[in-house]
Amino acid sequence: MSKDGFSELIERGGIYRDIMGENPEEVLTSLVGALPIFPSVPADTLLQAVLERELLMPTGIGKGIALPHPRNPVISPESEQFTVLAFLEKPVAWDSLDGEKVDTLMLIVSASAKQHLSALSEINFLCRQEAFIKLLKERPALDEILAFIREAEKKRK
Repeated sequence: MSKDGFSELIERGGIYRDIMGENPEEVLTSLVGALPIFPSVPADTLLQAVLERELLMPTGIGKGIALPHPRNPVISPESEQFTVLAFLEKPVAWDSLDGEKVDTLMLIVSASAKQHLSALSEINFLCRQEAFIKLLKERPALDEILAFIREAEKKRK
């Protein structure tokens, strides 16, 4: 990734647990409502951008994971971009590629298309590792997730 490694984006975004909702719109509304306030992007702007993107094509990628994100960068400066890891209270139908319900979200909020594609590349790399998927299913603490991601980043360099 450019300035921010994926582990830094997750560290900045944090982990949110027991996000409630019966469908993607309710889940995303709950999640964005739980986030801290970012000066450069109001919560309602972020939520609208994420919901609009979801309407274009659902972001469920399979294995119980969805990657909601705005279609275009909505945050500035780069120092405020983040990725949130969220565990849902219960699995939700998300029109995922494999038909599985989603129980884990990674909300990507980037300052540029380049940063966004870099985050997607890192997530793709991680999600091809069975150990990472297994770790997500265990819903570990933030430090355990970060340790796994940092180790993967070292191996990838």
